[in-house]
Amino acid sequence: MTTKSTTQQWVKSTYSDNGGTCVEWAPRTAILTGTVPVRDSKTPDGPALALTADAFTAFVASVKTGDFTPAA
Repeated sequence: MTTKSTTQQWVKSTYSDNGGTCVEWAPRTAILTGTVPVRDSKTPDGPALALTADAFTAFVASVKTGDFTPAA
């Protein structure tokens, strides 16, 4: 599911690097609705993914373990 990403307050992930691969999420919206909006910071007017809290937790855990690190 996607949602338009114009009204949330966005926070850049601390795991994003400065190479343009930044992910943002809207924690206030997550708290109020239980749905975690996630978007690409390069396209702030584009769509956002609407993740369940469980899916977002699994995504963050995978990022922390390096599951999304490109192969050399």
